Amino acid sequence: MGNLSRARRVTAALGFIGLLFAVLGIIMIVMVPSIIKQQVLKNVRIDPNSLSFNMWKEIPVPFYLSVYFFNIVNPEEIIQGQKPQVQERGPYVYREFRHKSNITFNNNDTVSFLEYRSYQFQPDKSGGQESDYIVMPNILVLSASMMMENRPGFLKLMMTFVFSTLGQRAFMNRTVGEIMWGYDDPLIHLINQYFPNLLPFKGKFGLFAELNNSDSGLFTVFTGVKDFSRIHLVDKWNGVSKVNFWHSDQCNMINGTSGQMWAPFMTPESSLEFYSPEACRSMKLVYKEQGVFGGIPTFRFVAPNTLFANGSVYPPNEGFCPCRESGIQNVSTCRFNAPLFLSHPHFYNADPVLAEAVTGLHPNPKEHSLFLDIHPVTGIPMNCSVKLQLSLFLKSVKVGSGSWGCLSGAMEGETLETFYTQLVLMPKVLNYAQYVLLALGCVLLLIPIIYQIRSQEKCYLFWISFKKGSKDKEAVQAYSEFLMTSAPKGTVLQEARL
Repeated sequence: MGNLSRARRVTAALGFIGLLFAVLGIIMIVMVPSIIKQQVLKNVRIDPNSLSFNMWKEIPVPFYLSVYFFNIVNPEEIIQGQKPQVQERGPYVYREFRHKSNITFNNNDTVSFLEYRSYQFQPDKSGGQESDYIVMPNILVLSASMMMENRPGFLKLMMTFVFSTLGQRAFMNRTVGEIMWGYDDPLIHLINQYFPNLLPFKGKFGLFAELNNSDSGLFTVFTGVKDFSRIHLVDKWNGVSKVNFWHSDQCNMINGTSGQMWAPFMTPESSLEFYSPEACRSMKLVYKEQGVFGGIPTFRFVAPNTLFANGSVYPPNEGFCPCRESGIQNVSTCRFNAPLFLSHPHFYNADPVLAEAVTGLHPNPKEHSLFLDIHPVTGIPMNCSVKLQLSLFLKSVKVGSGSWGCLSGAMEGETLETFYTQLVLMPKVLNYAQYVLLALGCVLLLIPIIYQIRSQEKCYLFWISFKKGSKDKEAVQAYSEFLMTSAPKGTVLQEARL
């Protein structure tokens, strides 16, 4: 009896534990998604107490700016009206460092900040040195020529005389370092001396001279602390909610985020919209496919074919005109009226006549398309490759080539491991744990049930219904006597009842 009582207590305890496990598993199935969502909302908002604040303030992801130049092979022939022939040189790779300063939290659920950038040349990652010489269009001369195109003849003659005196030509041969970070030019000194407010810079002229150790403007974005629906969206840039570079309200709108983080819980129907000070406009990327980066699930977003389409192909872009062929955007209105155009590298996704107008261009999606890989649960970028080309208009051809750059960055090292552990591994463990608890609880609940069934030992009495007759009765009686006489002394015969 003692063993039987102990067994019953053990099975009862197992059943109770199983019930607890099953209830806990059901509670987790119901509550875990909500808990994860609340933790994500708490930690992706711009709040000094959130886990992502330091990552937002001091971006730990290493960014690299890879710059490619189109070296002009036949400059003299171009002046005579022949087709330009170019040779791509590069990449010249620079490590980009970013940090935010003047961070100010405002009363309307926004935060204002300046983000500074600096660049360091990376010889080991580059395909050349900053001392390499590149023949490319002289932006200053060609810009001045474009501005004088509709001026009186005597002004054009005066400009030609000045160019000749100063040794200025349509093409220049400069080092990569000079083109990137600036060079002394007598034309700049002359213009600043007699027309002090004409140029936005006073010293050296270079494509990236104004970007190194400088900020990208004063951003004011929503923190998401009070109103999560507007998290990371830009409220103002340099104090305004829209720019005045373009010819329609829609094109002048500052939409989306600052391009660093987006709202969490994305779906394939989501899009990535951000304002780019370098492009002077808002851009929207569209969902392409799911992927995995470093074990972390991602959504890949790419540029739509309409990003740089002209107004004829895509009417909403009419405000960016005057337009030329589809696939390039005129940015002269926000680049001091210099004849500059923005596009994908090698005129990828543009009107084929553009690439055909220059020998040496080979557009293809693998090398020249841009993408961003985003963790859809948090809205944080995991991997990116943003490629844009800046081209200079040449009157003798459709459009001239200048240079293009690729800004790439990927989460790596300790940051990637921490992100994976906290935002991927732990939710996955909780997700598995809830079903394991439920299954284990159900198994433990079955143990007392099975025990109860087996403990009720039952003997089934089977009998044969004989036909009525003396022989049958005698046989039964004889069998009964045999059982009685063959049983040992002291044995008690018990009747088993069904």
